[in-house]
Amino acid sequence: MTRSPRVGALRVLGGVIVCYLAFPLVAFVLRLVTSPRRGFHRPGLYAALGLSIEGATIALVLITLFGVPLAYVLARSTTRVAKVVGGLVQLPLALPPLMSGVLLIYVVGPYTTIGRLFHRHLTESIFGVVLAMSFVSAPFLIVAARAAFRGIDRGLFDVATTLGHGEFSTFWRVALPGARDGVRAGMVLAWLRAFGEYGAIILLAYNPTTLPVFTYNQFSASGLSSTLAPTALALVVALGVVSVSRLEWPSRSRASTLVDVPTSPSLAARDPRALALSVDQWRGSFHLRVRYAARGTRLSVLGASGAGKSMLLRSLAGLEGPTANRLRWRDEGDDLASPPRVGYVAQGFSLFPHLRVSDQLLFARAATPALAAYWRSRLALEGLERRFPHELSGGQRQRVALAQALCAAPDVLLLDEPFSALDAPVRQELRRELRRLQRETGLATVLVTHDPEEAAFLADDVIVLGRGEALQSGPSRTLFTRPASAEVAQLLGVDNVLRATVHATTLLDVAGQLLAVDPLAWPPGTEVACSVRPEDVVVTRVSDDALVPGTLRGTLRDVVDVATAVDLFVELDGGGEVHARQRGETSLVEGERCVVSFAPAALTTWANLSSSATFERNVR
Repeated sequence: MTRSPRVGALRVLGGVIVCYLAFPLVAFVLRLVTSPRRGFHRPGLYAALGLSIEGATIALVLITLFGVPLAYVLARSTTRVAKVVGGLVQLPLALPPLMSGVLLIYVVGPYTTIGRLFHRHLTESIFGVVLAMSFVSAPFLIVAARAAFRGIDRGLFDVATTLGHGEFSTFWRVALPGARDGVRAGMVLAWLRAFGEYGAIILLAYNPTTLPVFTYNQFSASGLSSTLAPTALALVVALGVVSVSRLEWPSRSRASTLVDVPTSPSLAARDPRALALSVDQWRGSFHLRVRYAARGTRLSVLGASGAGKSMLLRSLAGLEGPTANRLRWRDEGDDLASPPRVGYVAQGFSLFPHLRVSDQLLFARAATPALAAYWRSRLALEGLERRFPHELSGGQRQRVALAQALCAAPDVLLLDEPFSALDAPVRQELRRELRRLQRETGLATVLVTHDPEEAAFLADDVIVLGRGEALQSGPSRTLFTRPASAEVAQLLGVDNVLRATVHATTLLDVAGQLLAVDPLAWPPGTEVACSVRPEDVVVTRVSDDALVPGTLRGTLRDVVDVATAVDLFVELDGGGEVHARQRGETSLVEGERCVVSFAPAALTTWANLSSSATFERNVR
């Protein structure tokens, strides 16, 4: 196997910096071993070491207590104030340490208001040491923690909110574990920076003496040999701190709290109730406004990317702030005395990476061991209780996310494209599983998807969304058989959409060819759109170029064998294309002249309700 020259070059460059860092350490160790006088018994050495350790530890506690929450707020906020504060936090990194000491003297010096208030004890004391250490080292923790908090999937915060957790609980149980490595690295950097601080301390708190100040004093008085002992102690402490920080702490598990599966599914059963929703929400210049009262418990929202589907679901889940958005039972009208409880399944397997499956199921405030055990059994999660999300397959992760939401005992389950990231066989299996849950438990669902087949399979009612408003809504069969416009037809995946003009009551003019249809309600000259399912189209060969009445002529442009059927694509004379699907093989070949025919009853026709630009874009 040939090694990439780029990898070799990277190793050389990395080796150079390693050597640069290692050579001074090697030189120091050789000097320490061979020197007859190392200075480990000099007076004040261990007192200075103890003061540095004590001051750095106290500073770290204070920085962690105040800095980590600040980092979390800065990571979650995009306001101008947050940007200004973020810049101020980094300012001590750009200042020379001596200048940091000067700034602190202006604030806590013995002759300032604060200094007099504390009887001038804030300097020349351990208080001054801690203040100096905290000022110069705090940015290391805050910057590292902020970056770690920003790296957390924002969907996890949404899931935690919908599972009943408030701001502090989400911070403690989701944000901190998720940013653990970054926070820990920031704490190590901050402690080491505080431990080694010299410039700010020598101005603000020369006495008592910390280890860096002691080392410099020894160097000034006795030369380099007198610095061996304090330098060696500093290296030992630094190596110890770094080693402890790299230890892996065991993860907490509550798998033992799960109980036996209940013998009755009564935990999940409920009476089916029809839904109604009303959303009026602004996000910047985008306005989402949707109102709909469904016939049943299963509703799908279908639309292209950017139509507002996920925003609609987040609004219903209460994640877009306090607005007029609401989800209610249709039979209660505007009475919100008992609004339905919602469960939310975010897009992209939003599971908490630090929790095992057992803890995922018990994370909701309303979750109980019995309910978790029921859904664990119902969704085939037995044997996975002690696994973390990264140890699960895509299908298993989606089942856990579904079970997690169901363990909150919701009345309505909100699903944001739950199967889009799965392979086709797994996606089909989970669709069937969700449909069984809908049917057997009476659970109401609002499903957001871009897949028309999924929308039809999992819902009784469909809302087709475009540009923040409902382009069409109603029973799924009505929408799929009678789209309101060419744009809706395209979003519903309706095939063979053709532009036509009414020629007579039973005739359509399609690109200059007359097509026999069932009686139409529109007068001659009306522009319409029509479509026919590929399975209803028949393509036959013609031996001459004669017109076959009531059919469409064209040229076969492509023949595709899809294993279970053959797809034929015919380019019509005058423009447009028709897709036909037939079982078995075909003797037709590309380039042949052919005739397209179908029963008049198979044709769906609707008035052109789109703008002309949209119509031209979406209709061939």
